[in-house]
Amino acid sequence: MNINESLWKLREKVRDTSPLVHNITNYVVMNTTANALLAIGASPVMAHAEAEVQDMVQIASSLVINIGTLSPDWVNAMKLALKKANQLNIPVVLDPVGAGATPYRNQVLAELLSAGKFSVIRGNASEIMALVTTGNKTKGVDSTASSENAETAAKFLNKKYGSVICISGAIDYIISKDKLVKISNGHSLMSKVTGMGCTATALIGAFIGTGEDVFDSVVAATAMMGIAGELAAAVSKGPGSLQMNLLDKLHNMTKDEFIRTLRIECQ
Repeated sequence: MNINESLWKLREKVRDTSPLVHNITNYVVMNTTANALLAIGASPVMAHAEAEVQDMVQIASSLVINIGTLSPDWVNAMKLALKKANQLNIPVVLDPVGAGATPYRNQVLAELLSAGKFSVIRGNASEIMALVTTGNKTKGVDSTASSENAETAAKFLNKKYGSVICISGAIDYIISKDKLVKISNGHSLMSKVTGMGCTATALIGAFIGTGEDVFDSVVAATAMMGIAGELAAAVSKGPGSLQMNLLDKLHNMTKDEFIRTLRIECQ
């Protein structure tokens, strides 16, 4: 079985098992990411209250922590959920949205990374680099650096935290130990729709929630997102129709479309 087919098998596993993905995510993307998870066959739940996050984690297949819209209560809920997920060996994804933008955001990320273990960290190049040094500036939540420039930072983070690192960009990089995969799918129109990166993170949560190999699951989820965006852009007139067509393509993508469209390089 070649790599394209093995990655598609992981996509089928998501549809067959419908993992429950517990999202502690931001106001901007809740609806978008929930619909994307439903489209690929996963089950989303958005729970942020400190009083219930630990109970919710106990029934989840994975946990997604996204710091897009921070508040002290939500940060406490993130720490509680992370601790419980680690106790139960439930995989956790961190999306360090806007890392480097403000001292508070950097402080929260430092606290989260000290509070527990993340199976995966996914961000754009500026965010990944900012996790290593605050000398890099982010423009809102958009990247001001290329994914290639963040490769060294990603290797450092992987060594320090043991997390699989995923860098989103024109070329997506997935890095873990001696493994490096590059995926060149996607479309520039995706940058005109808010929450595309957050959607990619949520999809990673679904794929790692199947219990399969974490690195391979991140590669498969990243490929799925890029291919869906690329195919959707081909039939879209602008960002509004892209968002609609992306959901449709996440839902109805065929094996032939996936295998034929995927552009992947393994090192």
